[in-house]
Amino acid sequence: MKNKTKAFPTILFLLVALFTAGCSAESQVVNERKSEQVFPVTQIIAKDTVLHHQYVADIQAVQNVELRARVQGFLEQVYVDEGQEVTKGQLLFKLNDEEYKEELAKARANLQGALAEAKGIKLEIDRLRMLVEKNVISKTEIDVAKAKLDAANSRIVAARSTISNASIKLSYTSIRAPFDGIIDRIPHRTGSLIDHGSLLTTASNISAIYVYFNVSENEYLQYIKIQAEDPQKKNNKVRLILADGSPYPYEGNIETVESEFKSGTGSIAFRARFPNPDKTLKHGASGNIVLSNAVEDAILVPQKAVFSIQDKNYVFLVDSTNQVSMKSFVPQTRFSSFYIVESGLKPGDRIVLEGIQSIESGMQITPRLVGMDSLIAATL
Repeated sequence: MKNKTKAFPTILFLLVALFTAGCSAESQVVNERKSEQVFPVTQIIAKDTVLHHQYVADIQAVQNVELRARVQGFLEQVYVDEGQEVTKGQLLFKLNDEEYKEELAKARANLQGALAEAKGIKLEIDRLRMLVEKNVISKTEIDVAKAKLDAANSRIVAARSTISNASIKLSYTSIRAPFDGIIDRIPHRTGSLIDHGSLLTTASNISAIYVYFNVSENEYLQYIKIQAEDPQKKNNKVRLILADGSPYPYEGNIETVESEFKSGTGSIAFRARFPNPDKTLKHGASGNIVLSNAVEDAILVPQKAVFSIQDKNYVFLVDSTNQVSMKSFVPQTRFSSFYIVESGLKPGDRIVLEGIQSIESGMQITPRLVGMDSLIAATL
């Protein structure tokens, strides 16, 4: 019985040793299988690249003004229709002008009366001057007559001002096109009572179009930097994508940038001008601006090869012995399905392209090379 008791620990020790050896062998097999796994690997290259950034476009006519009544009156005649093209100076609306014609006639009559009064006083002054020379009357009589003449001349000035004001009011009863353009909706019809300031219509000059788009501060600084680095390659050209996804056939030019960033969004507005010879674009239309920037020798990294840890970007770098290790890098920007590298990686580095979730640092892999050119051709 004692011999059996002594033998039991020995048997147990042997069983534990065999189990441990089996686990080690199994772990070794698993590691060997991992090291035998094939992963797609690509080699980083530097390539001249054109970055395309899209922004929501706010499309406006180069001239878009509201035409409002400057005097009150009944709308007597509408000479145009909604959506009609008009030329500068063309008569659009006519308000009833009888009241303003009467005011003008009255002002002219007052002027004639003031002129006649002044003429009579001048004759009286000439007569009084002769009497003064003959010592018939005193000189004070002439001074009184001259004061009356000054008052009459003042009434002449006031009458002429009244005529000018009445003439202006009368002219306001005829509403004309301020420029060549297109008429918008007409809310009032013939016979309507129009108050001072009432909206009659809106006129838009769409021979050219302004397109506004908001750019983030970071992208604005990149744009300015690229423009300043090589003035000969300065590019202010932009393209417009219409609401249906089709490209607008004419290129636009960036003309100006606003003076300050919007506090709520941290963006700044650019303004581009597009020709509009076919009148395709209308005031208030929508679309997207495409801003392109050329980057020479851009170091490209596919996004699917990148993973993040604590706000840092990493790839799995493959060395000459096909061993992988984590490598951090700093991206400059992102476009399409690629990062442009600012620092941390260089052309010629090999990185794991796919399956990064199954890899651990220090693993040996079997690389399957995927050309970067084919990746670029497939995605750009």
